[in-house]
Amino acid sequence: MNIDDLRGRFGGALLNRDDDGYEDARSIYNVAVTTTPAVIAQCEGVADVREALAFARQAGMPVAVRSGGHSVAGACLVEGGLVLDLRKISSVTVSPDARMAVVGGGTTWSVFDRATQEHGVATTGGRVSTTGVGGLTLGGGSGWLERKYGLACDNLLSVELVLADGRLVTASETENPDLFWALHGGGGNFGVATSFTFRLHPLPDFSFALLLWPMVESDAVAMCFRDLMAEASDDVGGAVLTMTGPPEEFVPDWLVGTLCCAALVTYTGPEAELRDLVAPLLELSPAGQVLTDIPYAELQCMLDDPPGYRNYWSAEYLSALPDEAVRRFCASAYEMITPSPTMNVLLPWGGAVARAGWPMANRDAPWVVHPFAMWENPADDERVRRWVSNVRNALRDWSTGAIYLNFIGDEGADRVVAGFGRENYDRLTAIKAEFDPDNVFNRWHNILPGKPAPRTKEQPA
Repeated sequence: MNIDDLRGRFGGALLNRDDDGYEDARSIYNVAVTTTPAVIAQCEGVADVREALAFARQAGMPVAVRSGGHSVAGACLVEGGLVLDLRKISSVTVSPDARMAVVGGGTTWSVFDRATQEHGVATTGGRVSTTGVGGLTLGGGSGWLERKYGLACDNLLSVELVLADGRLVTASETENPDLFWALHGGGGNFGVATSFTFRLHPLPDFSFALLLWPMVESDAVAMCFRDLMAEASDDVGGAVLTMTGPPEEFVPDWLVGTLCCAALVTYTGPEAELRDLVAPLLELSPAGQVLTDIPYAELQCMLDDPPGYRNYWSAEYLSALPDEAVRRFCASAYEMITPSPTMNVLLPWGGAVARAGWPMANRDAPWVVHPFAMWENPADDERVRRWVSNVRNALRDWSTGAIYLNFIGDEGADRVVAGFGRENYDRLTAIKAEFDPDNVFNRWHNILPGKPAPRTKEQPA
């Protein structure tokens, strides 16, 4: 089949490798990914998704789905295939009285958060505002509000999905409930999500503290943060980060460009209360600090990682964080490339994260370590990958073996199973067999179609 066969039925733009604008449309967050699709279909709506998907299947072309383009492994592109680019399907309709928002499948978290903030409501979203709502939510959805309100997927009320055979279906607790279950962490394995409906929560106050020390203070800082979080309510979130001191006004000149340790604390309440909460950290005399009330959407944009870098990430769930684990986490920072945007992140889970189920395994893990490498020179690729692996190995003694799949790239089939646990993975393969038996959607930590689960009498054929 020729691409001209699709043009007459397609409302958006169709770009191939010779077209102006192709390279911009192909570019994604991780510049180390150089995958070149044959066609990028910039969909204007559901009809375009269905037409482009049907064309690709008839032509025998592999398919990828792009929302924000933040998959570290480049799951939103496919070599020689067709990309369903959803970025023009971007919209947010907020119903403040019902505390719901309906969101287009190509919307980014920046657009979502600013739309909901106008009404004093929010839900858990990604920590980088340019991330797509779709990919982050379908893969779970970790963010600063997760201890209070759960992951992004925990706040789903329904998803509109174009299946591999072109059918448009709704997945919710009452419609296609097995599919709805699978979409809570099962990623882009089941169809093209063109619309999401989220539950929203009131957020009248929000504040944060970002405190910075030279790296030599990191053990004491990380242990203090750990102890603070052990007693903290679900209103408190944040992370310990090892990072390069940024050229910001609150950072003293002697720390800019050097290896530092930071404590970021978020709070769903006012600055005055937060100041009391972080008093133990302030007693450690940070060299730089910001502690203020802030609109939630502003914080979401403030910490955006810069585009144009090579990326490699991984993660481990930790069952505990004793002093020795803290020391190993801090020591691993000395292998980081500095200066660079690379960070080693230690996240406290718990709270609402641990109270929900869905397909993701071991959500009761109290800590997650997340080495997040960003660098410029391809000559450093091997060094960076070795550092990421060394971070995981350093904390292996406390690893649960499970993983949040949105935090990692392609690390093999065993890691995919570990992300769900064997029982949940087997259930996902049965759902996959029902809704995508030909494994058309296979770019994000692929779940292979298995034997369909037997239907009960209450489930019509």
